[in-house]
Amino acid sequence: MEEKELIEKAQAGDKQSLAELVKQYEQTIYNFAFKICRDKNYAEHIMQETFYSMVKSLHQFDHNSKLSTWLYRIVANHCLMMARKAKSRSFVSLDDEENLFEDRYAADWSTIPYKDTENKELKKILDMAIQNLSPDYRLVFLLRDVEGLSTEETAKVTDLSVPAVKSRLHRARAFLRKEINEAFSR
Repeated sequence: MEEKELIEKAQAGDKQSLAELVKQYEQTIYNFAFKICRDKNYAEHIMQETFYSMVKSLHQFDHNSKLSTWLYRIVANHCLMMARKAKSRSFVSLDDEENLFEDRYAADWSTIPYKDTENKELKKILDMAIQNLSPDYRLVFLLRDVEGLSTEETAKVTDLSVPAVKSRLHRARAFLRKEINEAFSR
């Protein structure tokens, strides 16, 4: 059964179709929530909240976007709300643009062979750098560069303008380059 048909049946109250949609997206939603939250328990909680929101609001889904885009938006909203509530957590400020964009901190990505990305140490450094991004920047980076959404889709999910998405993505990438470069220079 095609996804559109499943959605329409679920909107009409068919519980089997709704369960099938949940089954299709549960791993995607969990993985995305984990990438943003970096915490297994938060990711599970957000996955549950996302599906609860989906069940409550599926009748409002208008097929103008992909269901995955709509679900990413729900996950993003839950993650950002959770991050805003967690005031005890601290994030690195991206407001210091002078230091953030200095060329001497920029790593030369062309010298990092593909095999190195599988290296455990690099993965650990990259994971830590992503974790240090503020939730707003992490969300845009993950949607665009990890999940592969277009800039327009990312803007739709995050409720930002396309230029705002580009700006946040640029800052997130610059921050990650700086963090990785610093880690390699130690």
